[in-house]
Amino acid sequence: MSNVKCQMSNLSREEVRHIAKLARLKLTEEEVEKFQQQLSEVLNYMRVLNDVETKDIEPTAQVTGLENVFREDEVSPSLEPQQVLSGAPAREGNLFKTGVVLEK
Repeated sequence: MSNVKCQMSNLSREEVRHIAKLARLKLTEEEVEKFQQQLSEVLNYMRVLNDVETKDIEPTAQVTGLENVFREDEVSPSLEPQQVLSGAPAREGNLFKTGVVLEK
């Protein structure tokens, strides 16, 4: 990558505001400044990557060699309610009993 010939540039505050508007985001002036720098860095890095020679590189989605493993669905008996609820701190009939999860 010694022959990198990309042109570095920075997004303007107006461009950041336009991107935010397209994404339906409301940004503070501090956020505009922060994202101006961060988005410019991302775009400049993409320009560097665009200059990398990949002509003889085979496309790939991942390089770990992992594959999905599929198996047939097998019907098996379910656990009995008593067995499932045996470790429950509180129960009501055949149900787990919990405290309030959502408040109004």
